Amino acid sequence: MTGPISRIGNVFAVVLLGLAVSACGYNTIPTQEEQAKAKWADVQNNYQRRADLIPNLVATVQGYAKQEKDVLTAVVEARAKATQVKIDASQLTDPEKLKQFQDAQNQLSGALGRLLAVSERYPELKSNQNFLALQSQLEGTENRIAVARRDYIESVRVYNTTLKTFPGLLWASTLFRSNKPMAEFAAGETAQTPPQVKF
Repeated sequence: MTGPISRIGNVFAVVLLGLAVSACGYNTIPTQEEQAKAKWADVQNNYQRRADLIPNLVATVQGYAKQEKDVLTAVVEARAKATQVKIDASQLTDPEKLKQFQDAQNQLSGALGRLLAVSERYPELKSNQNFLALQSQLEGTENRIAVARRDYIESVRVYNTTLKTFPGLLWASTLFRSNKPMAEFAAGETAQTPPQVKF
């Protein structure tokens, strides 16, 4: 009789152990890591959307402001550099890689701001429907980028906090030793300076 009771006891112990493990936060670290990676994918998606809009914007401005070649060239070069600097989810724990990505995107933002400022000197450009539509899409994309970055920052904050606090700290120091804190976005050097772009 001890055989069936022993087996029932073992099954019961396994079920209890499973419930204890699931309730104690074992799944928290991988879940939060995947959420942060998904938020990063959203950031990249929005930066890609911006990069896709730029050639049309440059072509529209070029038609009206041929003498602004240096500004147009700067935008095209900044876009090329920004699309070359890539960071995938496996590199999110490397602050230097994230900084390189941010710097390239900030250069593109600056060049784009100068391009949009050119429209002030060309009233016929400011009233062009293509330019207005592209400008509106670009403004919407910049807003999406800001929201996506904010969501990523919050997701990384939650993940990094879990790695450093109880009970996540126990799991991070035992079964998830390879999990490192993820790098966060940092404000650019010019973030405190208000933009001078006028529409």
